Amino acid sequence: QLVESGGGSVQAGGSLRLSCAASGYSGSTYCMGWFRQVPGKEREMVAQIQDDGMKHYGGTAKGRFTISKDNTKNTLFPQMNSLNAQDTAMYYCAADPGGSCQYYGYWGQGTQVTVS
Repeated sequence: QLVESGGGSVQAGGSLRLSCAASGYSGSTYCMGWFRQVPGKEREMVAQIQDDGMKHYGGTAKGRFTISKDNTKNTLFPQMNSLNAQDTAMYYCAADPGGSCQYYGYWGQGTQVTVS
């Protein structure tokens, strides 16, 4: 189970720190990803972190967002800085149990981020 939190409303230029708590499996052996989606548009990969700590960022996130993981607490922490209106979306946490960051079989319910 994946449960996101930390979303909300923020002014342009501000920051938000989200979190995704994983339960029911060992998060350290999975690839964890952070995605976002705006109604009418395709889902976009924001960031992902492999079980060895290797991180990958989507184009819109580079230089502004960071992702970290606390393996002891099975929690993912996306940090979003310099937010703008185009970052307004529903943000989802996902897990790929195979570790390849290609097949995300587990998804959270999402948390809304609104930038104005």
